[in-house]
Amino acid sequence: MRTSLYNLARAKATLATALRTNGAVNGTTVDLHENKDASRSAMLIVLSGTITDGSHAITLQESDNGSAWTTVAAADLQGTAPTIASTDSNLVYEVGYLGAKRYLRAVATTTGATTGGTISALILRGFPRRQPIAHT
Repeated sequence: MRTSLYNLARAKATLATALRTNGAVNGTTVDLHENKDASRSAMLIVLSGTITDGSHAITLQESDNGSAWTTVAAADLQGTAPTIASTDSNLVYEVGYLGAKRYLRAVATTTGATTGGTISALILRGFPRRQPIAHT
């Protein structure tokens, strides 16, 4: 079988596409060991739609057990988690994860919004210890 990104990576939604207004929203948990793949690498991908106002700070959180969450330290990130403003419509942001925790999720915190903006995020997990990666 020919090796391709399809065999080495899998995208999982963490923040569904939605209009974000003031407040914080925790994303869905992504298990880096799903299907016993034991992914050794991950990347947060954030997509902005139309942003009318407000500040939308995206952070990446990690957990050993899927219940006790901490923000990923800057030393364990490749790039910087974005803060999206009204001038940032229709952009894609990528942030690499270098940490060793099993579970990841994105968090969107919006402040100063009247109408807000549309934001979504996914986690691309890859380089599994067992290949090829299972797509379900």
